[in-house]
Amino acid sequence: MFSTQNWKADWFGNVRGDLLSGLVVALALIPEAIAFSIIAGVDPQVGLYASFSIAVLISIFGGRPGMISAATAATAVLMVTLVRDHGLQYLFAATVLAGAIQAIAGFARLGDLMRFVSRSVMTGFVNALAILIFLAQLPELIGVPAMTYVLVAAALAIIYLFPYLTKAVPSPLVAIVAVTAAALVFGIDVRNVGDMGQLPSSVPTFFLPDVPFTFETLRIIAPYSVGIAMVGLLESLMTAQVVDDLTDTPSDKNRECVGQGIANFVTGFFGGMAGCAMIGQSGINIRSGGRGRLSCFFAGVALLFMIVVLGDWVAVIPMPALVAIMIMVSIGTFDWGSLKSLVTHPRRSSVVMLATVIIVVWTHNLALGVFAGVLLSGLFFASKIAQIFAVSSTRSVDGRERTYVVEGQVFFASAGQFIEAFDTREPLARVVIDVSRAHIWDLTGVGALDKVVLRFRKAGVETEVIGLNAASQTTVDKLTIQNRADALEMSAGH
Repeated sequence: MFSTQNWKADWFGNVRGDLLSGLVVALALIPEAIAFSIIAGVDPQVGLYASFSIAVLISIFGGRPGMISAATAATAVLMVTLVRDHGLQYLFAATVLAGAIQAIAGFARLGDLMRFVSRSVMTGFVNALAILIFLAQLPELIGVPAMTYVLVAAALAIIYLFPYLTKAVPSPLVAIVAVTAAALVFGIDVRNVGDMGQLPSSVPTFFLPDVPFTFETLRIIAPYSVGIAMVGLLESLMTAQVVDDLTDTPSDKNRECVGQGIANFVTGFFGGMAGCAMIGQSGINIRSGGRGRLSCFFAGVALLFMIVVLGDWVAVIPMPALVAIMIMVSIGTFDWGSLKSLVTHPRRSSVVMLATVIIVVWTHNLALGVFAGVLLSGLFFASKIAQIFAVSSTRSVDGRERTYVVEGQVFFASAGQFIEAFDTREPLARVVIDVSRAHIWDLTGVGALDKVVLRFRKAGVETEVIGLNAASQTTVDKLTIQNRADALEMSAGH
């Protein structure tokens, strides 16, 4: 809920730290935005404009202060075919539609679905991203001059050792300045930001995507927009959870969905491509002292200022300095304790974590890895719950009646066990099925109960079900067929 006090804390509770960390993030964003533009097959200014626009807008409308959003590889890879087959203007239109979809998802409170993501999936997501961040630096470390390694090592030394002298200035910012100065003074020939692509010289302007406003256009862009919206929201919500844990503060996941939607919707009208939250840049921001909305806002503004006004200076920043920062983020992001936990945690939790990591790293598809992890978690949970199930029985003294007592959860995973627990061939006059210690959850559970009851009745055994709790009774009343006149015929048909 909005309050003046919260607004001031979000924006001005950490002004100095947010401004300095925002500057570091802006410098690190430039080569990444250019690289993501290349991935998508568009001009570098598309990614740079997007990073500016998204960062500024998400700082205002997002639900996670301190988190950085901009153009990303996760969304860029989904745009390649659209740009190749239909052109840049269709990308802008798809970005607008993706933003609208994300905003609708936020208003529909789909951000609440994050509670179904287990801790094992979160750990796998974080570890996979840490690995991907490191792997993304390898092109800058393979087949390069020897001095590249010297500068990377020097930058890492500054990043990790400078805080022992003072924490007044973020060590990554000191590393960028020091390595750039050394490269210029000593004339060290290494790749720099300018080698990544040409920086734009003007600010973005508003325009409508030059596409026909027809159903055919919608048919073309809709599949891409849905994919971009889903992947963008997934990465953003997962990153928000990571930042929540890093800062020990909560975030509004539904507001974040709406904020991402607004940011992408508007960005499409200013010549930018769709983006989402960035765990690497968010990690840089948090570890450089950023906590509030001002850090992301200033990162966007500083980015635009540097590429438009200070482009010539930014272009000479050595890539080794930025590579060192991303290596720091990779090391800091990886949950090293999870390696030890592989031995101490339940085997199924470890399998979920490893599966998430392997699928994300193998496919470079965050959504696929997380979906697989959530699916595995659900299957393992269902399997575990199904094991907490038992059926016992007692026969009356005269041998004419048997009472079955069901304990546990009756649903799709335990329905088979439920059916097998009853001997419908036993010669009896009456059977009582006591489910007072059980709960019937779904259509499969009701179907299993129906099958057992109808088998007994078909054998001429009077059958009674007792002890249904209120919720189970409602489910059974809605779905059962056992009391219908044609129940035996329907059962035989199945």
